Amino acid sequence: MPGPAIDAPCAPAEEATLAALLRCCVREVAGPRGLVWPAPPNLLLRVAGTLLRVRTYGGAALRFDGPAERLDAGAWRPLTAAELVELVRAELGGHNGEFAGQVAASRDAVAAILHARAAAEPPADPWLASEQALVYGHPFHPSPKARGGDGWLRYAPEAHAAFPLRLLGVRAPAAVEEGEVTALDGLGRAPDGYRLLPAHPWQLDLLRPALDGDELIDLGPGPEAVPTSSVRTVYVPDAGVCLKFSLDVRITNCVRRNAWYELAGAVELTARLGPVFERVAAAHPATRWLPEPGYRTAARHPEGLGVIVRRSPWEVCDPGVTPVLAAALALDVRPAEPVAWWRAYVAKVALPVLELFFAHGVVLEPHLQNVLVGLDGDGMPAQAVFRDLEGTKLVAGRHDLSGVRPEVAAALTYDAGRGWVRVVYCLLVNHLTEIAAAVAGRDDALLRTLWEAARELIAGQADALGRPLPLSDLLAGAPLPAKANLGVRWARAADRAAGYVPIANPLA
Repeated sequence: MPGPAIDAPCAPAEEATLAALLRCCVREVAGPRGLVWPAPPNLLLRVAGTLLRVRTYGGAALRFDGPAERLDAGAWRPLTAAELVELVRAELGGHNGEFAGQVAASRDAVAAILHARAAAEPPADPWLASEQALVYGHPFHPSPKARGGDGWLRYAPEAHAAFPLRLLGVRAPAAVEEGEVTALDGLGRAPDGYRLLPAHPWQLDLLRPALDGDELIDLGPGPEAVPTSSVRTVYVPDAGVCLKFSLDVRITNCVRRNAWYELAGAVELTARLGPVFERVAAAHPATRWLPEPGYRTAARHPEGLGVIVRRSPWEVCDPGVTPVLAAALALDVRPAEPVAWWRAYVAKVALPVLELFFAHGVVLEPHLQNVLVGLDGDGMPAQAVFRDLEGTKLVAGRHDLSGVRPEVAAALTYDAGRGWVRVVYCLLVNHLTEIAAAVAGRDDALLRTLWEAARELIAGQADALGRPLPLSDLLAGAPLPAKANLGVRWARAADRAAGYVPIANPLA
């Protein structure tokens, strides 16, 4: 089991694991089969012939209010995560020898995180504290905290980890870089004839057998780094810069390695999006983004040791504005004036995303871990900071990519239909439904009021954009696409192969 031994079953870890898998069952298993029924105050669903029930609130976010139960011999009994795994196996059929282990590993990881977190000191920086707040992970993933590799806990943001980077020297002719990378040179000193290359110590441990030779030399520990919510992206306080590393480790659905075309793509997008964000900010002055101006790597290990430079959110937020990870707000936000707070939030986060797509052909992935919300001194949303160019795409046919390498151009583009689905999923399903549930709590009337306000704001943006058909359909109540994380894990497929299932549209 990863992490320290847990002497007794950890109830919070078991409850969180069961809740995540049950949400997946509602959304991907029972829901599409018509086997979910409201029975206030409970929600009923049937999985593999077994009737389950749980109290819910929060609309599509499916927050649970009490334990889940199964009907067994005419009596309701507590449901366990292991029992639900077996029901999923029976319902979905086929054979997946990894699934039960992945769910169990995720539960054990949560227990290890809670154990480590109890003895750790959170960062004093409120932004970094929010990055390290995601103890339970994606609420609609069957194994949100399953991680490959050994020794992961010492690098886990949720455990309040911090660690020194490892500095390498790359012989100058073997150093590969593009864009602006002077921030890397400030992290230490390289010998004459070498370029400085910071490495994540976990990744270096994984690659160590391949690092023999004089092309790469080990310069020892570097400045302290603090991992952010993605695990492989860190913040270096002494340098005021974020660094995105490769990690040859599966985290949720993907092995987190920077492909060579993603390295080049980050620099290409940074150059192209600068003028676009300036135009968007003219209409939506609260809009900010985090450029990724350069990368450096080693010729023999271009993907394994590639590091992308990213600006810090503190650098782009106005004085007096504190960046906070949206996913942390989704865990706990109780504004004194919920409707005013929500209207400010939707205006800052959602409206520029829609303008970028329809007016500029830019697809953002504004899910909860890709958006930072700048809060003013009163805790009101004042700015929105968008990040992570790996998921940012250009709508095919809207941009001249004739001078871009074909592999890079292909990785940078989506067709309009695919791009719109991605925007709607990330913005509405993954993001706004969770924030709305956090703001409204158990107040169903307030939740309806919040969505009415969101509809009004989005309708105003639609008018400004000339009422494009996809946005008109959204406002008319077209079902929303929800990513099928359970389905892709069960199929043991790559994350890019994940499909979507329709769910009810709260804007209707």
